[in-house]
Amino acid sequence: MAEQESQVHRHADADGHFRRKDSAFRSTVSSNPDAEFPAERDRYVLYLNYGCPWAHRTNLVRSLKGLENIIQLVVLDPELGPEGWFFSGRWGSAEKDPLYGFTKLSQFYFKAQPDYQGRYTVPMLWDKRKETIVNNESGEIIRMLYTEFDHLLPEELREANRPGGGFYPAHLRSEIDAMNEWVYHKINNGVYKTGFATTQEAYDANVYPLFEALDRVEQHLAQPGHQPYLFGENITEADIRLYTTICRFDVAYYLIFRCNLKMIRHDYPLLDRWYRRLYHDETQRTRGGAFKKTTFFGIYKFNYLKALGKRSGSTQTIIPAGPFPDILPLEA
Repeated sequence: MAEQESQVHRHADADGHFRRKDSAFRSTVSSNPDAEFPAERDRYVLYLNYGCPWAHRTNLVRSLKGLENIIQLVVLDPELGPEGWFFSGRWGSAEKDPLYGFTKLSQFYFKAQPDYQGRYTVPMLWDKRKETIVNNESGEIIRMLYTEFDHLLPEELREANRPGGGFYPAHLRSEIDAMNEWVYHKINNGVYKTGFATTQEAYDANVYPLFEALDRVEQHLAQPGHQPYLFGENITEADIRLYTTICRFDVAYYLIFRCNLKMIRHDYPLLDRWYRRLYHDETQRTRGGAFKKTTFFGIYKFNYLKALGKRSGSTQTIIPAGPFPDILPLEA
């Protein structure tokens, strides 16, 4: 068990660098009724925990799209246990899986593929009818959620009728894809490569590019046509993918992951304004506050402290009091 737990919590490779592994299940839900995984009401379950930023993307889009009554949500504990993610009843999680009574996420992976070897990751989209994993790659899941269930939604929530052409509009796709690329490597994953580094060389190799990329976002927001959101007047995928890292930055990554050259609230005025605008928006634009309702600051501190503590062998979890407040008011 000790060796198994060590492997679960061993995030960095032998050279001290953290390298994220590719997701293993990459099928697609389609609006085509003849597809292998057709989009149907109450057929799919989204498994996640509230601590993970990759899972947060999918929870956020599920809420923004109004899919709560179409795709079931099941929440796991935010702590990574000896055998991976588990159910506990803590932190808004289920006490056990409502479908099979499972107690660990790994049980789904082995039900889908008995000889599975790899990490048991969230988010995970499960097909109740075929009893298998459809997909566990967040970037692919959110794009399915944008469009493939639209025939089950009211007209006003369908992508074709959203202002600006939806979350991934055709006329902005090349620009969004280009931004996603460097934001993913330098910021979304950059905080992990910094926080999970186990050598000084690995830490130095990632912390400076992380802040260079944050500087680049600040410069992007200063350009014409890049306000109030990253690509103008409407929220797009670029905003969604960046938000789930930024909302964790000051409260968790700055201190716990040693991403401490600058803080969002003090050193990036345009980025902080963009972030506060998304979080505090409770209008129909965000379906009554999807960003705020899917953000859990206390869980982020607990989650990352536990992750680093288990890697180092520490059993203590002393949660920092600050920063206070977790996020500044809209008009700071």
